[in-house]
Amino acid sequence: MSHQPVKSHQPIVFEEWKTADGALIAVARLNTPKALNSLSLEMIRMLTPQLKSWAEDDRVRAVWIEAEGDRAFCAGGDIVALYRSMTEPQSDSGVSEGVAFFTEEYEMDYLIHSFPKPVVCWGHGLAMGGGVGIMAGASHRVVTETSKLAMPESSIGLYPDVAAGWFLNRAPGRTGLFLGLTGARMNAADAIFVGLADRFIKHELKAAVVADLTARNWQGEDAFAVVGSVLRQHENQSADVLPESPVRTHFDEINRVTDADSLTDMVAQMRELSSGDGWLAKSTQPLKAASPTSLTLCWQHLRNCRQDSLSEVLAKELTLSKNCLSKGEFAEGVRALLIDKDKQPRWRYASLAEMDSKWIDSFFEN
Repeated sequence: MSHQPVKSHQPIVFEEWKTADGALIAVARLNTPKALNSLSLEMIRMLTPQLKSWAEDDRVRAVWIEAEGDRAFCAGGDIVALYRSMTEPQSDSGVSEGVAFFTEEYEMDYLIHSFPKPVVCWGHGLAMGGGVGIMAGASHRVVTETSKLAMPESSIGLYPDVAAGWFLNRAPGRTGLFLGLTGARMNAADAIFVGLADRFIKHELKAAVVADLTARNWQGEDAFAVVGSVLRQHENQSADVLPESPVRTHFDEINRVTDADSLTDMVAQMRELSSGDGWLAKSTQPLKAASPTSLTLCWQHLRNCRQDSLSEVLAKELTLSKNCLSKGEFAEGVRALLIDKDKQPRWRYASLAEMDSKWIDSFFEN
């Protein structure tokens, strides 16, 4: 008899926690801490069917998503695998791994946003790109002292995706546009202010939160209210270490520098801030190295999506992302930052002033 070898290291671990009254809280733990829990196609293909099955399972009252390790919840998509997909000959199936990745990632993100039961996301550590995509859709998004969220895609020739056209447009004032163009890092208080998180809870209270959730009776109760009441209680115990929100502090200044009639003028105003030494200076410095194509795509995409539903935004992003896979700017950005690490990307257009509008338009066409 041949035994299938058990995979000793699953990239996502699934568990079920029993509650006092015999209901279940279903758990998904991203489990590649050495890779900062970066999201791979394999992980998406494990998580999506599991979520669908939990949605149908009457015993499951809530879903809990977390990650192994203290450094990162999920530092984004597996960019190196996407680079291979862009630069190596395609498989016989005709669908590149990159196209499959974006298609299935956005389906999973939509599933989380529209999930019929509470989804608690414990967003401890770094969450960037695809990690924000998972987090943004959860009904109860928890941030901790070490939470750092960012959408830094412009530095690698991509653009803020994973429904950013939807959630960045819903941030107060023009903070979403600022965060999308700069890739600035948000702390826990920032994430709550811009609408990407709901509650701040000290990481040391996590075990107590889990204990309280499993001790509760769920039968006949509103599951969303059960989760809300437990999280609220622990949030109240965490208020003493909630950091200040720089995005909130600098709200007026962010709105001032993003007030312009053209992207070129706007970026020039934003870059004037980068010579100082505070949070605004640090946040605007990446604009110098960002892909002018990416900045234009981000700006145009957010304008295009202002009135769109979540599903409409994700459909537009799939078109954009497929074009990013084939047009070379994304591959060059990844090469310079992560493959050759020379940090000298040769962008197709060196500045916004040289940008060709036909080139930009081509990204938005099916």
